[in-house]
Amino acid sequence: MIERRKPIWVKEATEKIMELKRRGEMEWVSIEECDGRFLAAPLIADHDVPPFDRSPYDGFAIRSCDTLSGSSKNPLQFEVVDEIGAGQVSMKHLQEFQAIRIMTGAAIPQGADAVIMLELVKEETSLDKKIITIKRKVNAGENISFQGEDAKKGQKLLEQGTMINPGVKALLATFGYHKVPVAKKPVIGVIATGSELLRVEEPLSPGKIRNSNGYMIESQIIKAGASVKKYENCADDLESLLAAVKSAMKECDIIITTGGVSVGDFDYLPEIYKQIGAEVLFNKIAMRPGSVTTVAKCENKLFFGLSGNPSACYVGFELYVRPIIRYWLYSNKPFLRKATAILNADFPKPNPFNRFVRGRLSYDNGRIFVEPVGLDKSNVVTSVAWADCLIVLPGGTRGYLNGDLVDILLLEDQSGSDEQWKEKRRSSKL
Repeated sequence: MIERRKPIWVKEATEKIMELKRRGEMEWVSIEECDGRFLAAPLIADHDVPPFDRSPYDGFAIRSCDTLSGSSKNPLQFEVVDEIGAGQVSMKHLQEFQAIRIMTGAAIPQGADAVIMLELVKEETSLDKKIITIKRKVNAGENISFQGEDAKKGQKLLEQGTMINPGVKALLATFGYHKVPVAKKPVIGVIATGSELLRVEEPLSPGKIRNSNGYMIESQIIKAGASVKKYENCADDLESLLAAVKSAMKECDIIITTGGVSVGDFDYLPEIYKQIGAEVLFNKIAMRPGSVTTVAKCENKLFFGLSGNPSACYVGFELYVRPIIRYWLYSNKPFLRKATAILNADFPKPNPFNRFVRGRLSYDNGRIFVEPVGLDKSNVVTSVAWADCLIVLPGGTRGYLNGDLVDILLLEDQSGSDEQWKEKRRSSKL
C-alpha cells in the first residue's frame, strides 16, 4: 500500500529540525592544528593592539613642532642622537631639533610625536655628527601606529562559532593562544541505500550507477565542519539496512541516509523508523528538488533521510543538515546567507512548490546576476559541480522571467546567517 504524504512548508520543516538543535562539547587543540575548526568561545582582547605607540615604517622619530617652518626653501637640520630597531626601546628623550633613527615596529621614543619616512630626508655626517635634512612640515601623529588603534583591551573580536581561517589564526597567536578552544566535531554517519549503486572503482554495468551521493555528502559534511563515518552501501535489503542504522546510532551523533525515502516497494526507511521507534517529524516538503526529504528523531539523535537523486540530496543537506551542524559548532548564524540577484533566464512554467535551482553568479556595474547551470532536474549531478548558489523561486501561480529579482542562497559563504530563508511573496520585476 502506497503511503500518503502531506507536504509541509520549508520554513516549518526547518523550525521542526532546529527545535532539536544542540551545542557540541568544547575541546582544546594546539594552534598548529586549529585550521578550519570553529571557536567554542568568543575571542576577547586581553591587551591593547598595538601594546605601545610604534612606527609602521623605517624613518626618523622627531618632534612635529620643530618642523613648522620647514619647506624646500627653508630646509631644517636635525641631529640624529640614537638608533633603535624593532623590539628595542630608546632611553633618549628627544630635545629641540633632535631625531632618532627608528625601524619598522619599534616603539616611539619619549618626546617624539611623529615619524618621517626614510626616503623623505637627506642624511649626512658633519663634524662626527649624523645629520638629517627635512624640507617639509610634519604633522603630529604622522606615521605612528597608536596603542590600541587595532584592538582595545576587553574588546570582543570574534564570536563563538567563527571558523578559524588564516586571519583568525593570526589573532589567536597575537593573544597567546597556544591552545585554542574549539567545538568538538559531530560524527555524522552516512548510509547509502540502493542495489543499483556501484563503488567508485567498479566498472559500469547495465542498470547500475556509481555511488556519487555518498562522496558528495561526505564532502558536504567535511565542508560544514563535521566528521564522517561511512557505512558500506546497504542494498535494498531490510535486514542489512537495519543493522547499519543500529550501528550508526551507537557510533554517531547524527545519521544521514541517501535514497530509500520515497514510496516504492523497495524503499525500507519508513519501516526502519518504525522498528527502531523513531518519531518521524515530516516526510515531505513543499519544495523541488528534494520533496521526499524525511527527518526523524530517536534517542535524542536526528535521522536525515535524503533523496537518492544527487541534486535533491545536495539541496536537502544544505537547507536542513548544515544548520544543525553549524549550530553544534557554536555558530549563531547557522543558515545559508541570503542575497538578491537579477535572474538571467526565463522559468515560464508555474510550480506550486518552492524551487531551489542550482545557479552561478556574475557581476556587472555593481549589480549581481544569476543564471541556472545544467538541467533543473533532481537526478542531475553536473549542476551541483557548477553551482555557487541556489536560486530560490517561491511557488506561485505563474513562472519567472528574465529580469525578475530573486533570492539567492550563497553556497560558498562561510559567514552564514542568523535567519533561515522563509517563504514570502514574489519579488518585483526590475
